[in-house]
Amino acid sequence: MMRPSDSIGFRRYATGAALILSAVFQLTATLVDPGTWGDDREVVSYGDNPAMAQLQSALYHWSYVLLALAAIGLLHVLRTRAVVLGQIAGTMTVLGFVSISALLLGDPVEWYFGQHYPPDQAEKMFEAVYDLPGVLFAFRIPWVFLGPIGLMLLLVALWRGGFARWWAPVVGLVAWGSIYVVEYGPASLLWSGGNLVVLGYLGVKVLRLGNEGWASYYPAAPGRTTPDSYANTTA
Repeated sequence: MMRPSDSIGFRRYATGAALILSAVFQLTATLVDPGTWGDDREVVSYGDNPAMAQLQSALYHWSYVLLALAAIGLLHVLRTRAVVLGQIAGTMTVLGFVSISALLLGDPVEWYFGQHYPPDQAEKMFEAVYDLPGVLFAFRIPWVFLGPIGLMLLLVALWRGGFARWWAPVVGLVAWGSIYVVEYGPASLLWSGGNLVVLGYLGVKVLRLGNEGWASYYPAAPGRTTPDSYANTTA
């Protein structure tokens, strides 16, 4: 049972649950997103089903917030191996996904413009808002260059550190690389489905570690007597 007073168990459960929920929320968001199945112009598709548009926006938001928190938790298993790569990739992942989470506030703006202006004009107005320097440099650029790239590097670090299997970064590369080449629509399920496979696998592995397995990643303090070191000195 997860207890706030149990630092090892709480952090392990929080990390594992965040990984799984993040992936489930993202896949669910893709499934309910009106743009996945309808008009690829969000100013149009969001107006076709405003309720689902709001739901997908909230789900994506919490998916990315949870993923940022999970990335911090995963750095625990990289305390002694692939440390530098893990630190860099983890920082990139957190900053990138926090940035895109904030960008989801643009969804209701697209809906509003789509309700009050013709589609072409609504799209131009929305692009003008998203091209503002503050939005571009504070949110859009950090997301593009830090989020997916950081996550893929984190998966490589987890593989190099011996925590993840070789296929995890491969599937992660295919899933998150697809957002740059696959058009918005049903093909987006490749992205969300692959993400569920990778994050779900990591989440389950974290939860199955047990507190003893999670605690084993803490390095022993210099001069501290552990059961193993004691056994070696008395053998």
